[in-house]
Amino acid sequence: MFQSCLICTDFTDGLYRLTDCVSNLAQCGLKQIVFFHSVPLWEEGEVPRIDEEKVEQAKQRLQKAVDNAPQEIDVRVEVLSGKPLDTIPRVLKKYSVEVIITGTPIRSLLKEKFFGSTSTGLAKITSQPLSIIRPELITTYTREELALRCQHLWRYLLIPYNDSETARYLIDEIKKFASDRPENSLKQCMLMSVVDDCGRKSILAEQRVEEAKVSLKSVQEELEALDIEVNTLIKVGDPLQEITSAALDYDISAIAIATDYRNNLLQWTVRSFANDLMRSSWFPVLLFSPKK
Repeated sequence: MFQSCLICTDFTDGLYRLTDCVSNLAQCGLKQIVFFHSVPLWEEGEVPRIDEEKVEQAKQRLQKAVDNAPQEIDVRVEVLSGKPLDTIPRVLKKYSVEVIITGTPIRSLLKEKFFGSTSTGLAKITSQPLSIIRPELITTYTREELALRCQHLWRYLLIPYNDSETARYLIDEIKKFASDRPENSLKQCMLMSVVDDCGRKSILAEQRVEEAKVSLKSVQEELEALDIEVNTLIKVGDPLQEITSAALDYDISAIAIATDYRNNLLQWTVRSFANDLMRSSWFPVLLFSPKK
C-alpha cells in the first residue's frame, strides 16, 4: 500500500527489531525506509546540550538496518536530539515518506491525558497516516513471526464505515494510496458498519441496517474498481466490541480508521471511537487524520 515509511523507535517499543526485517518489509512494497530515534537532551548541567555519546550509540544500534538492506531498497538512519514531537517533523521535512510506523502501548484515557501519547501527538501535527503497532505484541514475536508480519502489514484491512464525513475521508485516502500501490500490498478489505443497539426500537434498527447495506454497497464498488477484493459486514451492537471481534474472526492485518484532530474542543466534549480503538485494541491500527 505504501512505498516509503519512517519507523520511529524509542528502543522500548520493539520497533528497533525491524532492523532485522528490512528484506521482509521490502516484500510488502516498501522501497525506502528511514529508521529514526530521538535522544533526549542532556539536562544535568545548567544548559541542556546534545548527548553526543547516546546519539552515536543509537546510530550504531540502527546501522544493522542499512547493513541488512537488499540492493533494491533505500534504507537510512536518522538520530536527532530533543523531544520526539519536535524532532520527527524535522525528519519528515527531509524525507518524503508516505506512512509513519510507530508504537503505542495500551493505556487508559486517564493515563494518556497525564502522560501523553507520541502517536496521538503525531496525528495532530502531521498529514502522513500512522501505522501503529503495539509494543505488547511486537516484543513477543519470534524473529520468524516478525518477518512474516512485516510481509503482510497492510494486506487485509478492516475498514469501519458509518457514512460520516470522517469515514468518507478515510475511504478517499485509502483509494489514493491503493491506486498506485505495490504489487504485494493491499489485497483485501472488510468494509464494516455497526448499528448501535436500539433496544426496543427494533424497527429503527432494521431501517438503519438497510441504510448501511446501501451505503456499503456504494463504497464496495469504488474499492473493487481498484482491483481490491472487498467483503462487507453489518453488525448490531457496540462498535468497539463488534469491530475488534470481527478483526479476530476474519484474520485482519490492520484496522484502518480516521479521526479529526483539528477541533480541539471536540476532543474534550465528544467521546471518540477512533481514540478508544487506539488506546485499547491489540490489533495494528492504520490511522488517517485530515491535513492540517
